[in-house]
Amino acid sequence: MGSNAVFRVPMKHRVFGKDGAAISEVGLGCWQLGGDWGTVEDRDAANILKASYEEGVTFFDTADVYGGGRSERIVGDFLKEIDDERVFVATKVGRGDIYPDGYSKTAIRSRIEASLERLGVKALDLVQTHCAPTELMRSGEIYEWLQALVDEGLIRRYGASVETADEAVMLIENCEGLYSLQVIFNIFRQKPIDAFFEKAKNAGVGLIARVPLASGTLSGKFSADTHFVESDHRNYNKDGDAFNVGETFAGVPFDRAIELAERMKPLDTDGIGMARMALRWILDFEAVTTVIPGATRAEQARSNASVSELSPLSKKTHEALRTMYESEIASLIRGAY
Repeated sequence: MGSNAVFRVPMKHRVFGKDGAAISEVGLGCWQLGGDWGTVEDRDAANILKASYEEGVTFFDTADVYGGGRSERIVGDFLKEIDDERVFVATKVGRGDIYPDGYSKTAIRSRIEASLERLGVKALDLVQTHCAPTELMRSGEIYEWLQALVDEGLIRRYGASVETADEAVMLIENCEGLYSLQVIFNIFRQKPIDAFFEKAKNAGVGLIARVPLASGTLSGKFSADTHFVESDHRNYNKDGDAFNVGETFAGVPFDRAIELAERMKPLDTDGIGMARMALRWILDFEAVTTVIPGATRAEQARSNASVSELSPLSKKTHEALRTMYESEIASLIRGAY
């Protein structure tokens, strides 16, 4: 494709973090390429990345533990194919065999070097701590290690993927070099709006919205009869048995999530579809830099990217969704929040 590739749609970009980097306001979450959403074959994974890129997506989020490095390797192959300096790849470090108490400067460095090799780059655009223990983040030590790697030229920026609003506020207020925060944010999880959006904006900290469709429930396409394969986290982590339950269905019990999504459908007065309405809702918040829906099919990726072209939702729709959250949804959320 080459660095002179012309995108087929006018994807909007937003300024990311303190250095003025511009990234697509719709990105691609690459967790599913590792295999925790069922099996995604290599050819399908390549098509998903290509479709996203062709629709203007320049921001791709992965992690060293997704599929034991498979997601990074697939993204790395894609980077070689397109050779486009506009593409920004964020990865993460801090889970796997070093979690929760095996952290050291040497361990972090070795994992960064492995990510560099899998992605096939000389420096990582952004490294985020991957839902690290709160006390480790509070001590600041892990960010000192990452800063040393910035100084050395192995990484360009560092940020944090966090589970709770308290962690987000703590880092905004105390981690001077923090570039970005990745948080669970969707119609079911609205707490970040009041808890730290303004703080992040004032501090120049970029915000990446993950789990934007609440593991697909906000697409409005699931029913009580929907079943997920054994290797899909929507099967094995639906009640938080493997990791924070908030990463699956945003912490809302599956049966209630599909019921709530069904009741939201009449709010789609423009007929754009539930998934696109849910993604547009996120982008209507100025503090958000990019939203990173996943995709297991190329057509899904194209549909997600097209949200950038949509007009903001109406004030009436926003008010209705806020009221539903406050009166019915907030009390259902399980797990650290």
